[in-house]
Amino acid sequence: MAVSPTPSLSAADLAAIDAQLAATDQLLERNYPGDDGTRQPVHTVYVPADRFTPSFAADWGAQALTTAEAHGGLEKLGALLGQEPELAAAVAARVGAKLSREPIEDLRLDFEDGFGDRGDEAEDVAAVAAANAVATAVAAGTAPPFIGIRFKCFEAPTRGRGLKTLDLFVSTLAQAGELPAGLILTLPKVTTVAQVQAMDFAVSRLEEVHGLRAGRLRFEVQVETPQLILGPEGTSPVAQLPHVVPGRISALHYGTYDYSASLQISAEYQSMEHPVADFAKEVMQLAVAGTGIRLSDGSTNIIPVGDAVEDAWKLHGRLVRRSLERGYYQGWDLHAAQLPSRFAATYAFYREGLPAAAARLRNYVERTEGGVMDEPATARALAAFVLRGVQCGAVGTEEVQALAGVELSQLTALAHPRLAHSTSK
Repeated sequence: MAVSPTPSLSAADLAAIDAQLAATDQLLERNYPGDDGTRQPVHTVYVPADRFTPSFAADWGAQALTTAEAHGGLEKLGALLGQEPELAAAVAARVGAKLSREPIEDLRLDFEDGFGDRGDEAEDVAAVAAANAVATAVAAGTAPPFIGIRFKCFEAPTRGRGLKTLDLFVSTLAQAGELPAGLILTLPKVTTVAQVQAMDFAVSRLEEVHGLRAGRLRFEVQVETPQLILGPEGTSPVAQLPHVVPGRISALHYGTYDYSASLQISAEYQSMEHPVADFAKEVMQLAVAGTGIRLSDGSTNIIPVGDAVEDAWKLHGRLVRRSLERGYYQGWDLHAAQLPSRFAATYAFYREGLPAAAARLRNYVERTEGGVMDEPATARALAAFVLRGVQCGAVGTEEVQALAGVELSQLTALAHPRLAHSTSK
């Protein structure tokens, strides 16, 4: 005769445990919301702020296609990157369409290293002009989906200048109308938690002044100094950032050359794949895991121009692939000729991985036994991988439906179940 078990813990015991863990529950809810499921750009293009025009993205796309054609076409580029002929053809078709339709996903008008010190009057004029040009491009539909500025850092010599440029740019945009949906602000060369708190104060005041909702002005933090990885007390300041200004930071971007130079790495060996770079980026990954803050790798300064185009493409493509394999789904591009290798390497990464990921996802959804028994966490990773491929244009929703048997809405819910649960309430 079966005996119904009687719990030993009373309602009072359970209530006591809930009370004991209330602070933990609040911390997890507030500080570890997870990724919000929105699109993350695969790259950020940096350009001196005064060079931006409403046709800038289209101009770069045309330059990229011209360079590719001058060197044998996009299929040849795929072969240079080690792609099999069938994959190279599929990737080339999609990259060609991408460079014609949306060659730049994220653009940063640079008032820092790319602009330099031209005097206050010149930078004031340039900041207002940049905001007006962005507003014009957004209204005309020629702006990249994500766009913004990098201003000068908050160290004492440049703090006032950086804040004024930030103020003029945001205020001009706000006065022109609604802010661009994909507006992004970048705080460079951060060394301390206090600088990030100061940025939080600055954007909070701008929100108040211009009647923006609280939290509208999020920003990126560039990790370019060793002091942000290991602070003077032996702690990691970068790990504190998500928690001192929760919800305010959108991404951490690794700065290849400033960081390497700070550690006395000679110029010849400064690279995205140097061991000091890998260590910093692994700390960054740990610091933001579960917070919803995204990550971006840095850049290579080996540009595909002159006689070095194909060698530079092979290097860039390999570095892009390396970052993707390590969970860094975004990086920096500095020249139009880097766009073909960025998209070719990125698209190949997702297209190569799609059949296996989709098959495992289908088995998980349909509860079919296969060679791999995936847990919910792995299913989330599989769905997130496929979703990223769709969002950047590497694969189509019809391919996902055919291979995985899921619609885009179901794929998104599998990748971000917490988000799906919260929106269904």
